[in-house]
Amino acid sequence: MTIELKYMTGFGNEFETEALPGALPIGQFSPQKIKYDLYAEQFNVTAFTAPRCDNRRNWFYRIRPSVVQGEYEAINNALVRSAPITEVVTPPTMLRWDPVELPTDKTDFIDGLVTMAANGSVNGQAGIGIHIYVANSSMEGRYFCNADGELLFVPELGEIILHTECGKLAIKAGEIAVIPRGIKFSVELLTDTARGYICENYGHPYVLAERGPVGANGYANDRDFEYPIACFEDKEGDFELITKFGGNLFRCDIGHSPFDVVAWTGNSAPYKYDLSRFNVINTVSFDHPDPSIFTVLTSPSGTPGVANIDFVVFPPRWMVAENTFRPPYYHRNMMSEFMGLIEGVYDAKEHGFVPGGSSLHNCMSPHGPEAEVFEKASNAELAPQRYENTMAFMFESRYIIQPTKFALEGKTRQPNYSQCWKAIKKKFKG
Repeated sequence: MTIELKYMTGFGNEFETEALPGALPIGQFSPQKIKYDLYAEQFNVTAFTAPRCDNRRNWFYRIRPSVVQGEYEAINNALVRSAPITEVVTPPTMLRWDPVELPTDKTDFIDGLVTMAANGSVNGQAGIGIHIYVANSSMEGRYFCNADGELLFVPELGEIILHTECGKLAIKAGEIAVIPRGIKFSVELLTDTARGYICENYGHPYVLAERGPVGANGYANDRDFEYPIACFEDKEGDFELITKFGGNLFRCDIGHSPFDVVAWTGNSAPYKYDLSRFNVINTVSFDHPDPSIFTVLTSPSGTPGVANIDFVVFPPRWMVAENTFRPPYYHRNMMSEFMGLIEGVYDAKEHGFVPGGSSLHNCMSPHGPEAEVFEKASNAELAPQRYENTMAFMFESRYIIQPTKFALEGKTRQPNYSQCWKAIKKKFKG
């Protein structure tokens, strides 16, 4: 099932949208009285004093202000974790996992959320959490809010609608969506089941990767990012709001839908992006460029050029390098890499790495093509080759990525992952 929604376009633009005519004040943000007897509410994901280029905030014009809710109480975190991970020790071992199984019992987005790894500090506002979501049911009478970081959705299976305070986003495999820190949302399934990856960014909100010498065009273009239009609910009932705060889950009663925003303006709204629109830049001469050329979004850290988190994709593309070993080379580096697969086969790992699965190569842990891939690529005829029906991605971070106990000791971990390199032979003839 595919649903068509209308969107506004342009990454980080100052948008304005209203579901009823005249609901959005003109010339000021907080007049004494607002049309339709709405309440004005400012929403900030950066400090008031952040530089204009970094400042992100919205003004909401809503039926009730957000303070109209019950008292919070702590609930079981289930398999949700936040950094730092202290329940198990992080090994330097290269790790790989099978997909998390789809549920058979009724499971919505919150019930089916499991943390694979995290790094940095959720309270220090640095680092990330990496989660898998599985669901076979829409959220009914439940809403979710993450006060700890913004959420990057990477669907692998199924199609979902993200209902948010700003409006609706429909996403499926091959698309991504980002929900800013603190925005309330719910997840509706348009298919029987859904599964995907989430990167929870504790740090600086995502920005587009700089192009440098590439120039004014290429990579992810601002115009291709889509934002929701105002779409409100005036609904009352016995609902609950689940909030992730300081690494823990809490619930409170709420007697109305929080999607009661009739109009809004600002630059901190949820957005979506079709990964097929990424303009791949690649070599037309020799050697395999660094994967940084595939960066879609980045969250900068305090060190220029070193990311809190980079979101990198490996989409369909032409490979034409001459006299070159074309798959990713063997390497060790200071960045930590968590990979997932949305579709097809990843060129460096033709076996064992499947859609919905994942792998982790931490800081300075060696990795690269399996033995069979090395032999095949070393002896291939170097004609132009089109990589089709593939979409892998990587969450790359400056901080060591710490797997959870579920990831290290659970049944999805592949205990023999390192065997894919055991068949590499000594070829030295010196």
